[in-house]
Amino acid sequence: MSSNLSIHPTRSAILSMDLQSGIVSMLAASDPGLVPRVAGVLKQARAAGITVIHVQVGFRPGLPEVSRRNPIFAAVLNSPQHQQLFEGPAGAIHPSLGPEPGDIVVTKHRVSAFHGTDLEMILRAKEIDTLILLGIATSGVVLSTLVDASDADYRLFVVGDCCLDPDPDLHISLTGKCFPRRGTVVTAAEVSAMLNS
Repeated sequence: MSSNLSIHPTRSAILSMDLQSGIVSMLAASDPGLVPRVAGVLKQARAAGITVIHVQVGFRPGLPEVSRRNPIFAAVLNSPQHQQLFEGPAGAIHPSLGPEPGDIVVTKHRVSAFHGTDLEMILRAKEIDTLILLGIATSGVVLSTLVDASDADYRLFVVGDCCLDPDPDLHISLTGKCFPRRGTVVTAAEVSAMLNS
């Protein structure tokens, strides 16, 4: 196995992003194997001593974090149905995925896991230089977080078959053409092989 496909556990974190019950139930029907694949990757990561960080979308009552000038989140502001995706059990991390004891949960109010959160501080404090990204949606949180992390000089892996997008063609284009310019796109099986090597 080449050195670029190796992971040093204590310097690595896996970001499991926007895998909240409501989002998963709305989008993962097209890929019933997604949650079991993600659960398997997270279980192996924990066993290997890799930091597991769940990134979730959340808002205060009344959504004071949301600007009407933001096209993505203004849709949430204007729709009580969309707001329910981020409240109560629907807004919690999918129960098959965690959080487990020792996992970290970061709540965000924008698309990227970095913007306006303490994620960067946590990664610096733990001296992490490698990130393994997965989640929903490929064209949303995964893309935005990948760009931010690349500009911050993290070594990056994207677990392509543990990401999902409402537009399957866009998912294929991003994981096949865009993401490899900033990191290494791998499968859940390849992550397993890396962690067992």
